[in-house]
Formats: sequence, C-alpha cells, structure tokens
Amino acid sequence: TRGVPLDPLPGCRTRLSPNGREGFPTLAPLGCAGYERGTIMMLKRVLVTDGMDASAVAKLRADGCEVVEQFYEPDALGPALRDFDAVIIRSATKIKEPQIDAAKGGRLRLIVRAGVGMDNIAIPYAEAAGIAVRNTPRASSNAVAELALALLFSCARNISIAGHTMRENKWEKKAYSKGFELSGKTAGIIGYGRIGRMVGDKCQALGMKVLSTVHRHRPEGCECETMKFVSMDDLLAGSDVLILCAPGGDKALVDRESLGKMKDGVVIVNVSRGSNVDEGALLEALESGKVRAAGLDVWMSEKDPNWALAQHPAVSCTPHIGAGTREAQKRIGQELVDIVEGFAP
Repeated sequence: TRGVPLDPLPGCRTRLSPNGREGFPTLAPLGCAGYERGTIMMLKRVLVTDGMDASAVAKLRADGCEVVEQFYEPDALGPALRDFDAVIIRSATKIKEPQIDAAKGGRLRLIVRAGVGMDNIAIPYAEAAGIAVRNTPRASSNAVAELALALLFSCARNISIAGHTMRENKWEKKAYSKGFELSGKTAGIIGYGRIGRMVGDKCQALGMKVLSTVHRHRPEGCECETMKFVSMDDLLAGSDVLILCAPGGDKALVDRESLGKMKDGVVIVNVSRGSNVDEGALLEALESGKVRAAGLDVWMSEKDPNWALAQHPAVSCTPHIGAGTREAQKRIGQELVDIVEGFAP
C-alpha cells in the first residue's frame, strides 16, 4: 500500500501509518498488522444528528470527511450507526444500550457529545464495545455561566413576567418594583467545575459571597474572603440564591428534603440537568412562597416540559439554550473538528 492516495480502500477504515516514505504515508486497515493503539485514525464518514456549526461541517468536508446531517428516531439510530465511523450528537439524541447493541459489528468507533453533559450516552457500555466517547467541556462553559447570571437577574428584578405583561399592554410598575439586589447576597453553587467556577467568579464580581461544596477534590486557588467551601447542609442553610451546575445523578439535588433546609424566599437557578430538580416539589415551594423565584434552562423532559412550572409567574425559563451563543457554537465546532481529525483510539 506504500505510496497510495490518502483515501481508504472501499469499506475499510484506515489510519495513517508512520512507516511510509516521507510524503507517502502508508494506510493500514483498522485491526490489521501494524495498527498501533494511540495513533491517529482517519474517520471518513461522520453522522451529525442534532446540528453543528456550518463552518465546522465545511472544515470536515474540506479535509476529506463525508458528513451526513440527519436526525434518527431511537429505533432507527442504532442500525444507521453501523455505516458511520463517528457520530456527533447534542442533548436531543440518546445513545444507550439498545443503540450500541444495534451498532455492534459496524464501523462506529467514536461518539462525540457537542457540549458538556453526557448522561444521554451509555458511556461504560459504549467503551466496553470498543467505541470511544468524547465531549467538548470547555467550549460552552462561559455561555452557560452567563445564562445562569441572566436567569438570576431576571428572577431578582421580575424581568420575565414584567416583560410578558408589557406585551399584553399592561403597565404593572407597582407590582414589579419589589425586586432585590444581588450585591451583598450569598450564592450557593452546587458543582464547582468549569461552569460553576465561572459562575462563582461572576457572582463575586457583582459583590456576592459564594459558597460551594467539595465533591471529589477541592479546586485549587478558589477560596478567598468571598468564596468558601462548606458542607451541603451549611450551603443550603446559608444561601440566598442556589445555582445548580452539577452533573445529573440518581437523586434530585432540589427535592422536598433539601428545600426544607433552605432559607425562606430562596431563589433557585438550574443550568445543569433537569433531573437535578424535583419539578413537583419546586412548584409546591413556589406556590407556598418557600421559593421566591426560579430560573430554569433545563427540564426533566424536553419533549413535554412541565408547563405548569414554566408558566408560573415567578419562573424565568428558557428551552435549554445554555450553549446557544454564536461564539460558543463556533468554539464547539472547532473542538469537534479537532476531536474527529485527531482521534486516537
């Protein structure tokens, strides 16, 4: 195969071998003699199910990838994946055990989540099947952090409901002139990773104090006069505002038990995962006044959100647009290109 063009043989995934003559790299089929783990593999056919920045799609195509942009329903997705080397998804597409089982024996070697959270992928199951899983954790962090602050401002100053009534030709100045200032308040941030730290920095810049908890390890260089790590109970009891930036888990972070430990009139903002909030319990707390307001970008179900919660006058809400900025999408697109073109299993 020495000296052949860089296109693979029909039906054969390939990678560049370092053993070819200078300027004429050897192509070796995946799994054949000479393949070394950790070397770059050429992923020639890529499926994009939930959209991708146009410039990133163009870059992949210009570099020789066949990119197919198509959404598949869950039952059809698995069989379709057999014909692709890589798939790029967002939150709408789920690749769980049934899809992975249906894809086994095919071409699929890489699943990439365009974004941060990967709870829509059965990661250990995919990796056990020889399929690598990647995400783009850095590209959208600032966009999500800024949305958390936008929702917080909206809750503090009644921006969502005041704007809604203005569009109904109602002048409700007296009703919505009882907001509160963020300066001097305490923000409890659950999840102090990339996004959480950015939210914390922005809150401190507004004159707020920040509390967080240590999950696995204590981030270096964060604690100061205006930022402390405390126990979860102390965070819940001491926060005027609770901002969720943590991955989803088996148990909601905001439920009836945790709500009972919070201050009366607390504000809750969720830009993490819908499963982190018991939506029924939150609605009850809003009705009772235990929770003053809530800012929500994520939901238990995106196909059928809790409309009663979304329509509550004390709720400022968005349809999962945390990463939805032009800047973030370009960064995500570039990171996706880097992942696909630099893939080394």
